[in-house]
Amino acid sequence: MLSIQPSKPQKCTPNLLPARINHNGPINDAERYWKPETDDKGKQHAYFRGRHLHGTTLPLPQNYTGAILHVTDKQLPQTRTQPQQPVDDEEEDAEVEESIPVEVKVAEQVGAFGEVIIWGHGGEVDGSGDAFVRGMNEWVGFAESMHVDEEEQDEGMKPESKSV
Repeated sequence: MLSIQPSKPQKCTPNLLPARINHNGPINDAERYWKPETDDKGKQHAYFRGRHLHGTTLPLPQNYTGAILHVTDKQLPQTRTQPQQPVDDEEEDAEVEESIPVEVKVAEQVGAFGEVIIWGHGGEVDGSGDAFVRGMNEWVGFAESMHVDEEEQDEGMKPESKSV
């Protein structure tokens, strides 16, 4: 499990590139390699390693916030989960499990975002055909179905705020 420690995150916009780069970390003179521009029509363009890329901005759904986390080696003091209490009369005879120790690592929030830019070759990214766009939409639908209480589902209400 992770415990997210709030901080003053830097506002950023993640860019998903159609390339595999075997580097993880800072680079000197980033503008030399990555300098997106917006044309007169509001379309985003960039050249990366000689390839012309077209950017499509994908805003996160309402009430969602993107977070960039740095998982540290720090741990919260171990706690033990409390066993679930039986709800029905039939379940009262069920065995009570012993509490299980839970290891919780600390993750620091270093960035926050409200949109993602998806880059594609040869034209704008198709919203219905792109794997990242479909994945984001499917993931949001799955997450909402997992976190909606039965009462909220019956009333047609949605949870107030979520993180991506």
